[in-house]
Amino acid sequence: MKLPPQLQQMMKEIQKMQKKLEEAQKMLEEKTVTVQVGGGMVTVTANGKQEILAIEIEKELLNPEEKEMLEDLILAGVNEALKKAKEMIEEEMAKITGGLKIPGGFNLPGLF
Repeated sequence: MKLPPQLQQMMKEIQKMQKKLEEAQKMLEEKTVTVQVGGGMVTVTANGKQEILAIEIEKELLNPEEKEMLEDLILAGVNEALKKAKEMIEEEMAKITGGLKIPGGFNLPGLF
């Protein structure tokens, strides 16, 4: 059964978009975001796969009496880094899809 020309064109466009999305996914795996919390006392780096790559802690915070504050700063830094990574992903995907939201069943693994 032959598809109508309009449907054939739409399928070609979908394939192009899929290829661009796959390329973007590879590119995002290499891009990183870095955030600082606590006045720069804790620095967290995440990538476009929303993985935490590094956590740096200033020596002054390595005091057993400051354990709760350090835990809070690490938690805040990780959450902020993941938020920034998600924003970076959304911006890159919007460039490719023209702002079109991709339905849940069509997401690329590891991106959303």
